[in-house]
Amino acid sequence: MNRTWLSAGLGVGLIVAGVAPAVLGQQRAIRTVSSISAQDKASGAKQHPELLKEFGGAYVGPQARYVETVGRRIAVQSGLSNAQGDFTVTLLNSPVDNAFAIPGGYVYVTRQLMALMNDEAQLAGVLGHEVGHVAAQHGQRRQQAAQRNAIGGALLQVLTGALLGDSALGGVLQQGIGTGSQLLTLKFSRSQEYEADDLGIRYLASAGYDPRALSDMLASLAAQTSLDQRVSGDARSMPEWASTHPDPGERVDRAAQMASRTGATSTLRNRDAFLTALNGVLYGDDPKQGVIDGSRFRHPDLRLSFTAPSGFGMENGADAVSITGSGGQAQFGGMAYNGNLSTYIDSVLKRLAGSAGAPPAGEVQRTTINGLPAAWRTVRANTKSGQIDATVFAYDFGGGKAYHFLLLTPAGKGIGPFDSMVRSVQRLSAQDAAAIKPRRVNLVTVKAGDTVQSLGRRMAYSDYPLERFLVLNALNERSVLKPGDRVKIVTW
Repeated sequence: MNRTWLSAGLGVGLIVAGVAPAVLGQQRAIRTVSSISAQDKASGAKQHPELLKEFGGAYVGPQARYVETVGRRIAVQSGLSNAQGDFTVTLLNSPVDNAFAIPGGYVYVTRQLMALMNDEAQLAGVLGHEVGHVAAQHGQRRQQAAQRNAIGGALLQVLTGALLGDSALGGVLQQGIGTGSQLLTLKFSRSQEYEADDLGIRYLASAGYDPRALSDMLASLAAQTSLDQRVSGDARSMPEWASTHPDPGERVDRAAQMASRTGATSTLRNRDAFLTALNGVLYGDDPKQGVIDGSRFRHPDLRLSFTAPSGFGMENGADAVSITGSGGQAQFGGMAYNGNLSTYIDSVLKRLAGSAGAPPAGEVQRTTINGLPAAWRTVRANTKSGQIDATVFAYDFGGGKAYHFLLLTPAGKGIGPFDSMVRSVQRLSAQDAAAIKPRRVNLVTVKAGDTVQSLGRRMAYSDYPLERFLVLNALNERSVLKPGDRVKIVTW
């Protein structure tokens, strides 16, 4: 496999017109791959449809075409290929802040993370960072330590063992099952993240963008992290792209310093073009995947709802909803159903047990929840951190449809802290289902007399409307808006 070292003299192949070779030569060498192998192409092509499924599918619209154009432009700066057509850049229909890339020329960013950006250079910087991971082969170098989230989000940190001895369940739990909407959230080391930052900054400079854009984006991520923690009341809550990276606040100054070291003088941001392209993008949950409002989850198509316990946060994924808190972890989802709840529960446990075989024998208990036939069963799980209880609580919605919670609590707690949640599941009325509408980013032009406070009140949120507006636009309470400025608000 051909390799190149990005250093003085040898980085010339990454330079575009108007940028001196010294721009890249002032930063330390980072070992990178100089081509996309046939094996990587085949592997990426196989993973791509799986990733689309896990992340809510590809977002369709002008925003997607814009992201593809910018992503290909920045990706070729990596030297992996000189042909933009060798890169597949996808905007994902996910309500979680995230971006990633996989070998084979596949690059991804969620619409939620795009909405946090304020110009094209920031978009290019984030995509360049992710391409940098691939170019530097970070994934391959720490593959054994990779945590591949089946449905993403915050990991089930307390689980390090297995439900049935050393069964497949242990591996699944260690990889983060039941915790959100991300499939390929790989945890890189701090040094690898810094290398990807450096490469992203170099790519910005070589593409003719303002290399300081990545630092600005990291500042927005730090602000979003802080706000998410306030909204959820959980110090562990943070945007997915931030959660798997070093502290965004710590990285802001470093990225700014690295940008200055490039010697690049370009200030190109393409803010107006970016905002115009972003206008109208879906924000937050897609009703087709269900929506979270505070502690309540509603799904208009499945016609169901439930409420998380007080103090627990929720994260919506393409195939499941995760519920996390200090007292336990839970996942809500569905499987094929033959009309027998006992068989259904056993199927869930068998899927988790994997090759270990049938789950331990145990009695299935039955009840009725808000008119729905329901049943549950608890088994004991052995982990390296001690024993836990794993409970499957299932509901028969009729018409051959069933849904369930997988509950994980300390040994002896059983359903415990999730008692109110399992009893809150109910059918959603046609009227309530029809009332669920998506939020979207709406671009508005500042008028005379407008302030951050007055525009904040137009946000489609009852909690923290001003704070959400400020973070979305990288502003603060003292920011003065000028007539003619364009800003983002979120509306119904």
